[in-house]
Amino acid sequence: MLNKKNKFIASCVFSLAATTVSAVEVTDICPDEASRTSIYNALKGLLIDAQAQDNGGFGFGMWGAIVNRDGIVCAIAKSGSDRGDQWPGSRVIAAQKANTANAFSLPTFALSTANLHQATQNGGSLFGLQESNPVNVSVAYGGDSSKYGTSEDPMVGGKVGGVNVFGGGLGLYNTEGVLLGALGVSGDSSCADHNIAWRIRHAANLDFVPAGPSPASNDQMIYTGETGAGAAGFEHPDCGHTEKTVNATLSATQTNN
Repeated sequence: MLNKKNKFIASCVFSLAATTVSAVEVTDICPDEASRTSIYNALKGLLIDAQAQDNGGFGFGMWGAIVNRDGIVCAIAKSGSDRGDQWPGSRVIAAQKANTANAFSLPTFALSTANLHQATQNGGSLFGLQESNPVNVSVAYGGDSSKYGTSEDPMVGGKVGGVNVFGGGLGLYNTEGVLLGALGVSGDSSCADHNIAWRIRHAANLDFVPAGPSPASNDQMIYTGETGAGAAGFEHPDCGHTEKTVNATLSATQTNN
């Protein structure tokens, strides 16, 4: 379970950043070093707590990333003490997922990275989307690698770009339904990544999702073969462990009605 301390941090930091900006100023969620440090501290605590739960995957260490509505990286965190305690390649993937969920979500309709999987496969209606917004390699790989996953990660403050089309990226909507940016996590199976991201977003009180393609009208992962209004074309394959079972137990998204 997410501990009370980190829930408090999330509600005070993530939500404060969210509710002090208007719909036309959402790019200011991480305008300065102080706010980015606060977001990093909250993200790291929530990432550690969420990764420690049974998410149905391998239980591997995780990377987490937050971008604002302009796609600027606000924070990169890791669950392990060393940057090599989780897949090194997943640092950039986490940032890609955050960028993707932000880039393809709207104030009135959310798309998770998991929702993009089927349509982007060969023959799908969005085939080639993965190549449409390349990673900015100078932002992704620049700077001192010893600072990766810390509050001084050199990716912070840059626009990383990139499109990722498997589970782990979610838009962030505050209590007023304002889309502030997005969260991305990576380091386990893509289905477990999605579960972890879902837990973090809920604990941060940033899951006031207005609508989405899932049968629940949100951006939940739609497993291949599931049916319901709007589900067709947005499916994601089962990763083969117990992620789907865990997914069914996750908290529902919130409403601001």
